[in-house]
Amino acid sequence: MKFIENLKNVWRIEELRNRILVTLGLLLVYRFGAQVVLPNIDASKLGGFAGNFDAGGIGGLLNAFTGGAFANASVFALGIMPYISASIVVQLMQIAVPYLQKLQKEGESGRKKITQITRWLTIGICLVQAPSYLFGLEALGVPADAFILGKTPVFYISSTIILVTGCIFAMWLGEKITDKGIGNGISILIMVGIIATLPQSFAQEIASSSIMFVLIELVIWFVIILACVMLVMAVRKIPVQYARRTASGGYEKNIFGARQFIPLKLNASGVMPIIFAQALMFVPTALANLGSIKDTEWGQSMLATFSDIFGLWYNVVFAALIIIFTYFYTAITVPTNKMADDLKRSGGFIPGIKPGTDTAEFLDRIMSQITLPGSIFLALVAIFPAFVVKLLGVQQGWALFFGGTSLLIMVGVAIDTMQQINSYLLNRHYDGLMKSGKNRKAVA
Repeated sequence: MKFIENLKNVWRIEELRNRILVTLGLLLVYRFGAQVVLPNIDASKLGGFAGNFDAGGIGGLLNAFTGGAFANASVFALGIMPYISASIVVQLMQIAVPYLQKLQKEGESGRKKITQITRWLTIGICLVQAPSYLFGLEALGVPADAFILGKTPVFYISSTIILVTGCIFAMWLGEKITDKGIGNGISILIMVGIIATLPQSFAQEIASSSIMFVLIELVIWFVIILACVMLVMAVRKIPVQYARRTASGGYEKNIFGARQFIPLKLNASGVMPIIFAQALMFVPTALANLGSIKDTEWGQSMLATFSDIFGLWYNVVFAALIIIFTYFYTAITVPTNKMADDLKRSGGFIPGIKPGTDTAEFLDRIMSQITLPGSIFLALVAIFPAFVVKLLGVQQGWALFFGGTSLLIMVGVAIDTMQQINSYLLNRHYDGLMKSGKNRKAVA
């Protein structure tokens, strides 16, 4: 009953209600676009093509991130992933390119310029991926007679323009959700795309398994979701002491010995290490398909090993890359030196640690210590689908939701969205949806 009352409170707040409706409306547009097939392609003849992605594997992974648009030969077939790739590239370039470092320090104006650079890079990536996708349609299973007017230059040029436009439109939808809706728009689009393939995968699992076995799978799935929530929310609190601070509330008073905390996240890098590692795992397959290597025994062996995302060596290499990238991404996104300098300027210190360099070294050492279990836990979550496939015989399409990037994205985005809704409720003096919020009496 309390949960229902909290949902009613969400609807009573006009601004929050409007933001939720805007978010749902834009998501509806995105899902509708995922069903619109490219011109010159007969949608009635794509059944076999779409069926190639139902069994999981690398194709199923790509299809899951686009919400089925990849297998539908849709105008949104590229999804939002080119924008994600561009964002990652720009973020990494900020470490080495002085111009981007300067923009990063310019505040809001610099952020807008970086966003504009990311958009242009997104278009560049789309111009590479769109023709590759179109040229590979027949090899992926689209029959030759599905192309109504044939595979002419006009088809390739027009379809490339449509695919690039579709990606840019999806990017625009995500930005509008962030500005006018609730939550991070780009992340929500990815999450909705992933969830869109969940009912079909679950239905296929029910059709091929007994009810008791499906119930056991659901229990395991909920346990994994709980573990992912713990991974996303876990923090190490570093106590901070302030010798003297001044507070004002109509009058000024001195606060002696005020104690706060620096929350260092167990998994400060989020799902980025998995995305980096996943991108690199496509490289061996691409190399094995090269003309000079494809016909060799070594090339065939590498192709067989890295084409099976549920295989032993694929997951061993995948887990190792995730651990390495977790340390790498944490090092570039958690500026311990800047944290120590900010702490020193504000008059704070960690008890028993000298301000300045010693504090930076202490924070860096703590981050290294908590990153190790965090990276191992992240790697185990990422490769857990392989365990349920090999040990429990779960269908590959349904197994993708037992871990990996898909589940972590769903959990992370859901928690972030709930926290934003929680903030609206608490600011309007309602009880929050989440336990961590302070309960307040509703105002009549």
